[in-house]
Parts: sequence; C-alpha cells; structure tokens
Amino acid sequence: MRSSNPVFSRRGFSRDNGYAGFNTAPQAGYAGGNPYAQNPYAQGGQNPYAPSGHGQPGVQYGAPPQAPAATGRMTMDDVVVRSALTLGTVALGAVLAWALLPVSPTSYGLAVGSALIAFVLAMVQNFKRTPVPALILGYAAFEGVFLGVISEMYNSRWQGAPFQAVLGTMAVTGATLLVYKAGWVRVTARYARIGLAIAMAFMAVMVVNLLLVVFGVAEDGGLRSFGPLGAVVGIIAILLGAFFLTLDFKQIEDGIAYGAPRGESWLAAFGLTVTLVWIYLEMLRLVAIFTNND
Repeated sequence: MRSSNPVFSRRGFSRDNGYAGFNTAPQAGYAGGNPYAQNPYAQGGQNPYAPSGHGQPGVQYGAPPQAPAATGRMTMDDVVVRSALTLGTVALGAVLAWALLPVSPTSYGLAVGSALIAFVLAMVQNFKRTPVPALILGYAAFEGVFLGVISEMYNSRWQGAPFQAVLGTMAVTGATLLVYKAGWVRVTARYARIGLAIAMAFMAVMVVNLLLVVFGVAEDGGLRSFGPLGAVVGIIAILLGAFFLTLDFKQIEDGIAYGAPRGESWLAAFGLTVTLVWIYLEMLRLVAIFTNND
C-alpha cells in the first residue's frame, strides 16, 4: 500500500489482504491488485530477497514465507531500535533548543530556519532510492530544534502544554496501535484511497486558509484560530495523523513479511517520526485551545 507519508511514498512493500494486524502472513494468490504500489520485493513473480530456493519462478507474489528470515532482513527489533534512535535525536534537539534558546524573535527565526532545513532533508531522503541514515538523523536533529523552540513558546504562555501534548501524542499512538493490532481497522486499498482523499482535501483547505490569513482576508488565523473552530480543525488533523500511523504500521508489517533489507528499517523509523511530529504539533495547539477556553 502506498502511503501518503512522504517517507513511504517511494516504497510499497505491501499487500492488500483486506485486513491489518501484526503477525498476519501474506496471503497466497495475491495477484498485485493493490492500486497504490507494486511490491519491489516481488519482481517477476518472485521475491529477490527470498532465501535460496524460495524465489523460484512460479511462486505467487504474496505467498507466505516458507523459511526463517535470512541475515540482513528487516526485523521488528531493527525498526524499534532505529525509531528509538531517530526519536531520541528529535528529543535531544528539542531539549537543547529549549535550554539554550530563550523565547525571542531570534529564536523564532532559528526555529523557522531549522524547520525549512528539516523539510529539505526530508524531501532529499524522499527522492533517494535507499535510506540514508545521515539524512534521517539530520532531519531529526533540525526538527528537534524547531520543536524545542515552539514548545518553549507554548509553555511560556500555556504552562505545561508541551508535557500534555507529549502525553496526548503517546495516547493517540498507543490507541491507534491497539486498534490496528486488534484488527478493528481494515487497512485496504479503499481505506487508503478515502483517507488520502480526505488528507489532500484538508491540506488544500489549510493552504487556502494560510493565504487568506497572509493577505488579511481571514482574521485571527481563520480556520486555525484558537477558538472552537480551531479545535475542530485540530481534532480532524489528529485523526488524520492516526490514519497515517495505520499506514505506517502496515508498511512496517509488510516490509518484515516480505523480507525487506535491514536498511529499510531506517525508512520505517523516518516515517513514524514524521507522523509523530505531525500529531505532537496538532496536539500542542489543541491543548492551548482548550486551556484558553478554561
């Protein structure tokens, strides 16, 4: 399944078995009906990364693995370690920025600059054919500086907002993982199409809203105000973040099932980091909105 997450958009180690859940084996007989992606690990009817004797022509794309994973294949442990390293870099950058940069126009400018650099690094990685750990960790470091300055700004006005946003992000992530693992969400091609359509429409509306605010047509942030309307928009954004998480989880599950190279675990960690940053920022705004209305 081809994720809307820019990190996964050039990959596609996935299947459409109509159901999502950990430890589900790829279904036999899958004929490549997923409209989002062709599995790069199954070319010409065989998996080029399969152990010797398991990539013969005639083996159907999506057939269950018939041997233990070979050395050099991505595992869940690899994803967890890389994700911890990437998120740890974000956290370290945020802590240092918070501690060393006082709230001031200069620090705001530095935050914007860091966000732009992080965006460029993310786009460069997106167009790379293979994961580059230096780019991913560089993105994490600059994103951390941005988050540290923004979090300190929110904390100076809404005491404790960053801590509450972290807890909220953890709660959303945990709940989404629980729903995914229990199979309560069916991550199918149709599910992805609908979710991606909603996400693109949301982003388009946000861009129009930003332009209206910049040109003075909309006041107080428009749809992104700190009032009830802003809260509704924030909740929609967080739900979209949860949607992206389900696609990320499925990409990871499929990468492991299809024997993706171990290096792809960096890509999985990158994708999760991008999504979690999205959710944290929206949660930070939401906490501030509800604090204002207390």
